[in-house]
Amino acid sequence: MKSPAPDRLAELRRAYLFADMAPEHLQVLANGMQELKLKPGDNLFRHGEPAERFFYLREGLVKLYRLSPDGDEKIIEIMRPGETFAEAVMFMGTQGRYPVNAEAVSEARLYAFDQKTFLKLLHDSSEACFGLLASMSRRLHMLVNQIESLTLQNATYRLVAYLLEQIPADAKNASEVQLATPKGVIAARLAIQPETLSRILARLRNGGLIEVHGTHITVRDVNALRNVVQQPPD
Repeated sequence: MKSPAPDRLAELRRAYLFADMAPEHLQVLANGMQELKLKPGDNLFRHGEPAERFFYLREGLVKLYRLSPDGDEKIIEIMRPGETFAEAVMFMGTQGRYPVNAEAVSEARLYAFDQKTFLKLLHDSSEACFGLLASMSRRLHMLVNQIESLTLQNATYRLVAYLLEQIPADAKNASEVQLATPKGVIAARLAIQPETLSRILARLRNGGLIEVHGTHITVRDVNALRNVVQQPPD
């Protein structure tokens, strides 16, 4: 099998899972990866299926969701380029099953990795194990912060924080934001009703903080928007 090009290995290092992995270990893992292409609405895996692979998203958006007994969809996460998902299920062994559904929101390109290959790599190398523990600890810390935001902060805070995540850190005045994710998906991700999302956008617009044109948002005063969530200006 032909080895992945160096630029592909550099691409993988965008993900927390591979960021600190030794070059030789990343090469072994990448040698067995498979490239996948999905169209909007394509299913990647379903809740309860055996978890034999985990994934790295190269392009597009993939939603992870569960269905209630009544058939209502609850979005757990929106995966974006540079992120991995379904890796934690690997450690459940042969009995591991996907705890959610995964579906492409837009056209998407992914790398799929075989869990047995990764587990063998960890079994053979204590260095790889400790590197993974460090990476997953950082990831856990980030997720705890997200949970705090979702549970303790109000809807306006969550939406403003989401918008600020889309803005370059060095932006000071006006900044353009293009919402690649549909508004309905954003609302579900932030645990906000779609009509509430629309009202918050209207309130921010009426307050002179943003302008809204379809999926295109212009932040007229970045520092004023940061003040909404008490972020210090640059």
